[in-house]
Amino acid sequence: MSNNEIMELDDFLEEGFSIIEHDIKDNEKIKTEKGQKEYPLLAVRNLVMFPGVIMPITAGREKSIKLLREAHQAGKLVGIISQKNAEDEEPKISDLNNIGTLGKILKIIELPEGTITAIIKGTERFKIKKIVADTPYYITEITRQKDVQPSEELSHEFSALIDNIKDVSLKIIEIDPNIPNAATFAIKNISGELDLLHFVCTNANFSNQMKQSLLEIKDVFKRAEACYGKLMEDFQKVKLKNQIHQRTSQDLDKQQREYFLNQQIRTIQEELGGGPDGDAEELRKKAESIQWSEEVEQHFQKELARMLRQNPNSPDYNVQRNYLDFFTDLPWDHYSKDIFDLPKAQKILDKAHFGLEDIKKRVLEHMAVLKLKNDMKSPILCLAGPPGVGKTSLGKSIADALGRKYVRISLGGLHDESEIRGHRKTYIGAMAGRILQAIKKAGTSNPVIVLDEIDKLGTGVHGDPSSAMLEVLDPEQNNSFYDNFLEYGYDLSKVMFIATANNLGNIQRPLLDRMELIDISGYTVEEKVEIAKRHLLGKQLAENGLVAKDIKLGVKEITHIIDAHTSESGVRQLEKCIASVVRWVALQKAMELEYTAKISIEKVDEILGIPRPKSLSEHYSTPGVVTGLAWTSVGGDILFIESILSKSKGTTLTMTGNLGNVMKESATIALEYIKAKYLDLGLSEEDITDKNIHIHVPEGATPKDGPSAGIAMLTSMVSSFSNKKVKDNLAMTGEITLRGKVLPVGGIKEKLLAATRAGIKEVILCEANRKDVEEIKKDYLKNLTIHYVKRMKEVIEIAL
Repeated sequence: MSNNEIMELDDFLEEGFSIIEHDIKDNEKIKTEKGQKEYPLLAVRNLVMFPGVIMPITAGREKSIKLLREAHQAGKLVGIISQKNAEDEEPKISDLNNIGTLGKILKIIELPEGTITAIIKGTERFKIKKIVADTPYYITEITRQKDVQPSEELSHEFSALIDNIKDVSLKIIEIDPNIPNAATFAIKNISGELDLLHFVCTNANFSNQMKQSLLEIKDVFKRAEACYGKLMEDFQKVKLKNQIHQRTSQDLDKQQREYFLNQQIRTIQEELGGGPDGDAEELRKKAESIQWSEEVEQHFQKELARMLRQNPNSPDYNVQRNYLDFFTDLPWDHYSKDIFDLPKAQKILDKAHFGLEDIKKRVLEHMAVLKLKNDMKSPILCLAGPPGVGKTSLGKSIADALGRKYVRISLGGLHDESEIRGHRKTYIGAMAGRILQAIKKAGTSNPVIVLDEIDKLGTGVHGDPSSAMLEVLDPEQNNSFYDNFLEYGYDLSKVMFIATANNLGNIQRPLLDRMELIDISGYTVEEKVEIAKRHLLGKQLAENGLVAKDIKLGVKEITHIIDAHTSESGVRQLEKCIASVVRWVALQKAMELEYTAKISIEKVDEILGIPRPKSLSEHYSTPGVVTGLAWTSVGGDILFIESILSKSKGTTLTMTGNLGNVMKESATIALEYIKAKYLDLGLSEEDITDKNIHIHVPEGATPKDGPSAGIAMLTSMVSSFSNKKVKDNLAMTGEITLRGKVLPVGGIKEKLLAATRAGIKEVILCEANRKDVEEIKKDYLKNLTIHYVKRMKEVIEIAL
């Protein structure tokens, strides 16, 4: 390529506008094939060619280079047609517009990079008729599109319209610093009206879609009108832009200067894909996929506009950006579809949990109501019971049965109200509360959320989180739960909350009233055996790398583990014992030692250590020893109450065993009753005079309090005074009065289960507790005889 050719192209590109035909040298010979029927199709991007205009077209694709060279050599016309999407590297025929412009190749200029630039003049418009060939490039048959010229009546109006286009074009060139002044010379020296119109259409700052639409207009007058309208719009924009620039350029003080620099930074960041405009575009795209109400949409747009007004370098900008990210991440009106297959749900619950019939029944009832009513309203359940009975894992099973997402929130030790309601977004580090974070994590507005250990919420200097939970767990309020960070009401009414607790006494009364209480007291030995066989053993085998054939643990052995090595309402300690046995097998197998897969009871004791005593007979060997039943936060338990007599001046009472005031008062009442009714109890005056009676409750390091030991203390004293032993395998619980009545107490189910675990055969209860016993499954009490009493005298008659 000669230096003259390179200089000529550089001058052309520097001008930035189409060259005019007379710029081509006079001696340039143009060969044009006569009667051409098929035309090679050149796909171009980012430009639209018009008839009568000469343009440079640079080709980089191999197909396009081959097409231009062969067409120029053969003197053929080329169909110039623009792509619909400029990014397509290999456009198909469907990716091209249907109307383009035929062009003559006036000159080919070879460039050093291997590309070529062709100087082409548009001749007339055409429409693709059909594709004849697609290799090595597209060849097409066309239909020529003749322009509709203005009628004689419109010829003067058309001339005036072209003059207006010329005037507006010159004004735009004058006030727009980005357009070179050479364009003024080009426009002034174009004589033909149609050539001027097409020159402006080609080089104006229109989008390719706009230029293509102008090209497709057949009527030249309408094409000129559309071009003029768009030119006027661009003129007003350039004019307004200059006015804004002039205003911002005047009297720039320090603050204005910083703002101007920040605007430049914002533009640079936008070009790099970041900055507030990039952030805003990203947030808008996220918002487009969210189905929310008109009120929520307005709130989002308001907060987005606030972010755009802030300095991107300020901390407040980051706070607002984090807020909008969280706002758009919330599922809002997105709900998972509930599964109403009740038999399948029953199977899921039975497979995951053995027993627990009350909670399973309640979940199936809820699903039935959902199926019939279909309002997605969810109950707020509270599973109360000792540790290890499966309260937390029940939540996951309920979620699986309903087909909902599952999230667990641990509330133990929480003492900051903002953990529930969130922080106000006025400082860096502010975040939403755990409730909305759980909703975000679930991705739906109707998950199953387990509020674990709700009874262990604390109160600190930062508020009372248990009071904040009142709104969360109130079905009448939580349809517009207000989080301080979100600053907008969120509907929690479709969420199924399941709270777990060990001790209901630690939950404030208003919060407890909002929940439906389901008591999970514990398991019988038979239930524990089934749970161990179905769940615990298989789980430990998997965790320790063993298979079922490596260990055989029978029902007798599991029962022995329960009786001799555990004493609990749940199965957590049982699982630890089974894990110890499985690890012993894993050790033998890993060390390649011989062992018997069938684990015997003797081997269980060897692995787990000395078993605890199986019988309580030693405690009944002397008078004055009574077994009482107690309720604790970890389930029911038995306790022994001992009394002994010693000589004294007058009847006195002393007590030990870390007893609370209520227990001490029960002992005092019992002694005073004995003094008043000794004849009815079969005692003589000599039996109760000049004796000191001492009451002791073992495990003195453990605080003990409550009225439940009243009748046990009375029985222990009468046993000591009368020197009669209490009946074997008998336990009792109940409160006493000075008038000799036996009053009901709580925790009956836990206490009776503790009695069965301890091998108790008979239990004395108040008659008023009969209804509590009737609510317990008969299978739990099949080896237990229950005596119901109303008076203290009846207790003594049964016990002694």
